Amino acid sequence: MSGKADPRPAGDGSTSTRTRLDRGRGALGPALELVHTGRAPTRAVLTAELGVTRATAGAVAAELEALGLIRVDARPGAAAGSQGRPSHKLAVAEDGPVALAAQVHADGFRAALVGLGGRIVATAPGCEVVDADPAKVLASVVTAGAELLRETGRRCVGAGLAVPSAVAEPEGLALNPLHLAWPAGSPVRDIFAEQVRAAGLDGPAFAANDVNLAALAEHRHGAGRGSRDLLCVATGHRGVGGALVLDGRLHRGSSGLALEVGHLTVHPEGRPCHCGSRGCLDVETDPLAFLTAAGREPGPEVSLLQQSIDLIRHHYDDPGVRTATETLIDRLGLGLAGLVNILNPDRIILGGLHRTLLDADPGRLRAVVADRSLWGQSGGVPILACTLDHNSLVGAAELAWQPVLDDPLGALT
Repeated sequence: MSGKADPRPAGDGSTSTRTRLDRGRGALGPALELVHTGRAPTRAVLTAELGVTRATAGAVAAELEALGLIRVDARPGAAAGSQGRPSHKLAVAEDGPVALAAQVHADGFRAALVGLGGRIVATAPGCEVVDADPAKVLASVVTAGAELLRETGRRCVGAGLAVPSAVAEPEGLALNPLHLAWPAGSPVRDIFAEQVRAAGLDGPAFAANDVNLAALAEHRHGAGRGSRDLLCVATGHRGVGGALVLDGRLHRGSSGLALEVGHLTVHPEGRPCHCGSRGCLDVETDPLAFLTAAGREPGPEVSLLQQSIDLIRHHYDDPGVRTATETLIDRLGLGLAGLVNILNPDRIILGGLHRTLLDADPGRLRAVVADRSLWGQSGGVPILACTLDHNSLVGAAELAWQPVLDDPLGALT
């Protein structure tokens, strides 16, 4: 555990204390994950979830507090009407270490510092024009993150990057960064790691697809909490992505390329897609498709995503906007129904423009999915909106936090 010597003389309980700490060492990671995801708000719940004695749970909580990861409220107040001794409250340390999270998309990039519990501590807005050289972009975003670390004085446990592309494993290659104009197969993870090292930052560096990371963040901290088989479908600033979380872990496929849902055909006579097909979800339900269907010329003042969201929220009574919204809902529903038939998820969450489409007419979208899917007809699949702001950033931080969640003592000492 912490390695600190016990000052008490032998024979006064020090041996049993050390035994509890040794037994609890393997429980440090699971305990931290329980607090991190909000599933253990008290020491009593932690004890039950870990299946250990109260003394061992207390030793584990104390060690995580000594590492600066959580806070233990030693003087909890009893709730009104409660019986028995109140349990100590547990929470992530508000002033603890952070992960550097970075996201690159078609309209710019953003850096953030994210603590345990998915808390965004600080953010730095990025540029509006993304250079065609990934090294230049990632150098800029890491520089912005390093400045945040200097300003806050926080310890960095590692860095995670979200990109709008399938990322092949184990090489960490961005195979299709179509909307960034980066070369296909760019080694984004290695480039990112090199920039992190050059900035003098501690910890490992990771990279993954932005929608995968959004799904991971929502499963741990947002609309997907409690789901066993979670399907996430979302529009970024361009294109459509999907992700599946099974038993708390992202389903990546054999090489990290699973759930490329953007290339499901939902309109056979529709727009040409970058993949060579026509009418894919990617080009029929993204922000550019919506603006085109609504007869609006995209402007340069804000992102395509924000223009689309604003149009639906503030001009839904316009017949052209309403018709475009209904068209995209029907095509999105057709794609979701196919995924329900194949994957049988217990929950679907929608992000980006798709979340706004759901908000605009939830009944229509759910009806299309139920009508076109076998499992939707038999029981109904809950379709919810993503709830986290910057969920891809939070998910990128989860990559960096994972080594700490797996082995807090080893990762931090």
